[in-house]
Order: sequence, then C-alpha cells, then structure tokens
Amino acid sequence: MKAQLILEDGTVFIGDGFGSHVDTIGEVVFNTGMTGYQEILSDPSYCGQIVMLTYPLIGNYGINRDDFESITPAVKGFIVKEVSDFPSNWRSEFTVDEYFKMKKIPGIAGIDTRKLARIIRQHGTLKGAICSIENDATEVLRQLRQTRLPIDQVRRVSTKNPYPSPGRGKRIVLVDFGMKHGILRELNERGCDVVVVPYHTTADEILRLRPDGVMLSNGPGDPKDVPEGIQMIKDILGKVPLFGICLGHQLFALACGADTIKMKFGHRGANHPVKDLATGKVSITSQNHGYTVDEKSVKNTRLEVTHIALNDGTVEGLKHLDVPAFTVQYHPEASPGPEDANGLFEQFLAMIEAEKQEVAANA
Repeated sequence: MKAQLILEDGTVFIGDGFGSHVDTIGEVVFNTGMTGYQEILSDPSYCGQIVMLTYPLIGNYGINRDDFESITPAVKGFIVKEVSDFPSNWRSEFTVDEYFKMKKIPGIAGIDTRKLARIIRQHGTLKGAICSIENDATEVLRQLRQTRLPIDQVRRVSTKNPYPSPGRGKRIVLVDFGMKHGILRELNERGCDVVVVPYHTTADEILRLRPDGVMLSNGPGDPKDVPEGIQMIKDILGKVPLFGICLGHQLFALACGADTIKMKFGHRGANHPVKDLATGKVSITSQNHGYTVDEKSVKNTRLEVTHIALNDGTVEGLKHLDVPAFTVQYHPEASPGPEDANGLFEQFLAMIEAEKQEVAANA
C-alpha cells in the first residue's frame, strides 16, 4: 500500500507503507546507526518520535526475542530506504513488517532518506505525519501544524510500580525515566541487587530502601518537563552515591543549578566520539538525545565537565565537586553500539565502595 510522509514545512514524500496501516504524528528524527534497529525501535527514549534510519537496508536480520530494550515500543513510526522482506539470521523470529503489524507501528519505505536527513540537519527536527496516500495532504498538513507534541513522555514510559531485580551485591535503586533494559542487564551482570522505581519516586522513598547507590536512567523528552526528578535529585545529593545516564545526566545538571537547551537535530547513532578530559582517552559511544547541558551554565555551579563530544564540543559528562556523583550523556550499556564506555559501571561501583570505606573510617 502506498503511503506518504508529510513534514510541517510542507515537504511530502511518497513511499510504500509497511507494518500497521494507521496514521501517526510525531517528531521526525534520524539515527545514523548501521545496525541495532531492534534496540532503536524498542528504546523508550524515542517515545513520541518517528525515527528515520539513514542506513539504507533495515530488517535484514529480522526481529529476535533477545535484543529488545523494552517490552512495549513507544516509537510512533519508522522511516527507511528499504525494508527487508526475507531476513537471514538464525535468531530471527519475525520480519520487521510482521512485528510492526503486531505492535500497531506504521512504517514507510522507499523514500529518499538522504534528502530527509539533509532537511532535518538544515532546519532541525520537524513534526511529521505518516498516513495513507488517500489522505488529503493539505488537510493532513493543517492538522499537523495545529498538533502539539506531548510533554509527558516520561510518565508514559516509566514503570507504574517499583519492582526488584534481585542480586547479592550492592543495592542499587534505579530510577526509571524510560529505562533501557541494557542498563538493568549491566547492573545484574555485576551482581547488583536492583530495585527499579517510578520517575516520581521521592528521595525519602528511595532512602527508605537503604540503597548503596542510585542510578538515574535515560528517558525521552525535555528534562524540564520532569520537575519530580529534579527535586528528588536535589534532595538526595550527598546522601548516597549517584550515577546518571542521558536524561538522568540532564536532570542532574538542572538539579545542580546548570541549564539544558534543545539541540538542532540531536545526537542519535552508535559512532559518536567522546573525549575524557582527565585522561585524553576517546571512546566511540552510542547516543540518543535531543537536549544537552549548556556548558556556559556549568561555570556557576559545583559541577565540572568531564567529557565532551568531539563532533560539536557539547557536554558529555559531569561530576560533582563536593559529593560522590557523576553522569554521562551517552550510553555506556550501548545496545546498540560499541562498548567502549562499559567500564563506567565499574567506576560507579568503585565510587560506592570508596564512599563506604570513608564513612566507616569516620565513624
């Protein structure tokens, strides 16, 4: 079935619909990863967004049971150059088309994704609609321009109730702002006793769980739309070691008095070079964010920039100068992407152990 992609600037692309034949509206963004489409489509950080993949062939290794980053995808739609009808991989259980039909996700293939990427890079992210070719493009455009994108994405994707992921190691409270399962997996592999809690959990409720450390997860949207998380971080800083990833990094910055700003088209891909300012080491990282910490705003806080993006110089890491807390903008758990930064989980656990020893020595 023929479908059309309509952007709020009036651009119309005609292609082939796949997946669910439903109409959708969302923020159109692009991801440059060559692999990892299954992790991308199931990443809660894409809640409310239509994702365009710049790699030309998607679906060639199918969909399997192991590579999901959430149970229920929150992505609004997919845009690809070509979608594979006959995947070839021993783990494959469904085609992308079959899976999208099951999850009621619409897709459009056969359009000029290079042209679309140039439009987004030039004008920034745009609202877009995927719909049937039979829909009146003028009317769809009118509705699209009047549509206000949601600001409650974190509420939509966060867990509704706390739950444990038991282990015999250090107890970590993982605040779910739209958590990728890869973060939980990395903590479990290190023996951590993890308790996952909703985004609006208060500092007092977290401290009653007697954590050794607190982790702030990734998540979708503007960090300023999550005041509950900002207040919780303010109340918990200095009381327990803290590590934040992606949205957690931005919320940490806001809680400490820095500011965040929306990027023109964000960082979404698996090949972003990040420099550790202390060691000079460069890691190739997986990223997915549309907001960044304003470096100028960090100067009047007790924060220090620890990492920067080599492509554009934006802030990629922070640490607090007075209490045990650090954050990164990128994804050390990867999924998809390189695992160069995986050691940050060991750094977090080492910080917890050092804090325990210091408290014991001063007791």
